Amino acid sequence: MEKPEQKKLRSGWTTGACATAAAKAAYTALLSGEFPDPVTISLPRGGTPAFALAKEELCDTSALVGIIKDAGDDPDVTHGALIMVKVTLDPTISGVKFLAGQGVGTVTQPGLPIPVGEPAINPVPRSMIIAELQKVSEHYQKPLAVKVEISVPKGEELALKTMNGRLGIIGGISILGTTGIVRPFSCAAWIASIHRGVDVARATGLTHVAAATGATSEDALRAIYPKLPERAYLDMGDFSGGLLKYLRAHPVAKLTISGGIAKLTKLAQGALDLHSARSSVDFADLAELLEKAGASDELLSATRQAKLVSRVSQLAENEGLDIGRIIAEQAQRAALVILRAAPVELEVYAVDRSGKILGHAPFTSRVESRKVPA
Repeated sequence: MEKPEQKKLRSGWTTGACATAAAKAAYTALLSGEFPDPVTISLPRGGTPAFALAKEELCDTSALVGIIKDAGDDPDVTHGALIMVKVTLDPTISGVKFLAGQGVGTVTQPGLPIPVGEPAINPVPRSMIIAELQKVSEHYQKPLAVKVEISVPKGEELALKTMNGRLGIIGGISILGTTGIVRPFSCAAWIASIHRGVDVARATGLTHVAAATGATSEDALRAIYPKLPERAYLDMGDFSGGLLKYLRAHPVAKLTISGGIAKLTKLAQGALDLHSARSSVDFADLAELLEKAGASDELLSATRQAKLVSRVSQLAENEGLDIGRIIAEQAQRAALVILRAAPVELEVYAVDRSGKILGHAPFTSRVESRKVPA
């Protein structure tokens, strides 16, 4: 039987690309009196997409353009948001001055690629906007001297669904993008947020960060470490590889990982992406691990035929087997292999769906220092 043909996922555009297009259209209208619609821009790695204008206003010294962000088939929180850019002529400055309008955040913590006090408009979108405005200036033979204010209605509300608060970005979302293109389900923005979280922790002198696979496992960590500051918590989600590889090159002295037992089982088996659509539990491998810990033949047979780690966990607990600790220790070893010789001490907590701690692997930085009981 032939498998049904899978639908090709559609790419979209970053907030940075939308802001660039809006800025170019607004500046062109200021110098020519007409809005280009659609407006075309050049992307950093090639490509010249065109963007339709959703809003346009022209005054004597300023112009406002809005573009609706289309993230394609990626589950982006800013999909459908109106990215608005106001360009104002200002002969008192040279070049471009960026401003954060309503719904765009401001940087308040060191460690990010943008200085403290600046609008949360990342370097690549800034350079894209400057390059496009410079082209327009040269075409109309006018000096480039403008203020560029980016705003996003409901941006503060959208920011609550991101890591901005933990990164010290207040007041709204960030204007992001390194290529201008959003790849469906690449989740690059999430991984980038994890990296920026590590950067902020290091820049502010933190020596201990705590990463969780979800809200329940994070709540468990907060109960264990109530005095850790907000910026110490990293929303790792499914991207254990994205966190561990970055810490390998940018170490923090202590890392605590907390996760659901199923996701930690995947990490224990070497998975770097813990999402159900991109990795799965090898129950035969799990049975081998439990066999080394002294599991009964009945439990081993049930494990090999199981479809849910939670079911195996329940059976193991009924048998008096400390499966939470076993998986936490195996996940710890797998994570330390990824960290290699980085100066990072690691502990791991395994939790169930209610947030109950099922097992703990204490801090260590040596892969071989803890062993599954024979």
